[in-house]
Formats: sequence, structure tokens, C-alpha cells
Amino acid sequence: MKEKVEGTIAKIRPFLQRDGGDIELLNFDDEKNVVTVRLQGACHGCPGAAMTLKLGVERTLREEVDPNITVVTA
Repeated sequence: MKEKVEGTIAKIRPFLQRDGGDIELLNFDDEKNVVTVRLQGACHGCPGAAMTLKLGVERTLREEVDPNITVVTA
């Protein structure tokens, strides 16, 4: 499952890079279904970062990897 998460993050990355940001997978807890990422560049500290995580990254991971992912944290 971690490989699927990594692959999906790789698909998301170009969209963030286009706006001067980036994303890095730090951890996937397969027992709790929690994904931990690091937002970098323009995304780090951006007022819209929480929305990016919830509406972009978390939603995409649930759709493409596993609907049981409970949360994506940064």
C-alpha cells in the first residue's frame, strides 16, 4: 500500500510544483491508515495549505489508494 501512496503523491507533485511548492511522503501508518507528508516551497506555510491537504491530497489518496485512509497530516 505504501507504494500506491508514493505513486499517487508522485501524480500530485507536478500540480504543487507548478505553483512553486512540493510534497514529500514522510510516513504511512498502515495500521491507522494515516499519511504524513511535508509540504515544501511555496506550499509550506501557505494559508491554503490546509485546503490543499484536505481537498487535494487527502481526497485523491482516498479515491486512488484506499477509501479507509483516515487523515493526511503535515
